[in-house]
Amino acid sequence: MEQSRAGSELSRSPIKWLVFLAVGLLFFGWLINTPGGLLGKADAVGYAVCHRIDARSFHLGERQVPLCARCSGMYLGAMLGLIFQAIVGRSRSGMPAGRLWVVLGLLVAAFGVDGLNSYLHFFPGAPTLYEPQNWLRLLTGTGMGVVIAAALYPAFNQTVWTKQVRRPALENLRSLMILLVSALVLDLVVLTENPLILYPLALISAAGVLVLLSMIYSMLWLMVLRIENRFESLIQLVLPLTGGFGLALVQIAALDYVRFLFTGSWEGFHLG
Repeated sequence: MEQSRAGSELSRSPIKWLVFLAVGLLFFGWLINTPGGLLGKADAVGYAVCHRIDARSFHLGERQVPLCARCSGMYLGAMLGLIFQAIVGRSRSGMPAGRLWVVLGLLVAAFGVDGLNSYLHFFPGAPTLYEPQNWLRLLTGTGMGVVIAAALYPAFNQTVWTKQVRRPALENLRSLMILLVSALVLDLVVLTENPLILYPLALISAAGVLVLLSMIYSMLWLMVLRIENRFESLIQLVLPLTGGFGLALVQIAALDYVRFLFTGSWEGFHLG
């Protein structure tokens, strides 16, 4: 009861308006200093976390999407994983069952192997296993995104909620397989590069960067302030989530600034 009251008091605290104002000003400043349009803003998000090499990205016609194939897959997979777990296991705070980590570990290994193999192709003559392909980057990136969501979702619930269901959202092989099949279908849709489908997915992948960082920084805020497990509703979480979004935006803006300072361009890195 005391913990719930603490969460309600935080949501009514006068300091929240200072946080809202600071984050709002930061967001406005970022918006006016980044490329125009929805895709332009998404490009600026991708610019902070992804190499955005044209040859390693999918395209809307001749326009490169905001994130490379691997990063697109990773953030789409993470968003899909978070949504799936929220649907099947709201407020569940248990980590995936032990045997599922074998499958999740294989997904991490595939991500690492394909990433290393792809990286080695930057160096002529370096030993490689196979010729990199964007569809492989997408698949392994999506798998890694699923793993991130599988760990982050219960960790967030463990940190935030007063009342938790001490069961994993991914509690058996069946639930994980449903998620992975859904991820595979999503990848097949991306591979069509149909602009009507790829456009919203490109925006979702960029939004995924903000969502993941905001969740992580919100958890950090709660732990630093020692107010974990004091919330019963999303309304009570508005202030911590806003603070988390603010820190996520600070990170993205700082990386944008440093990269633009060195390259003088919002384009991705160029090969050769």
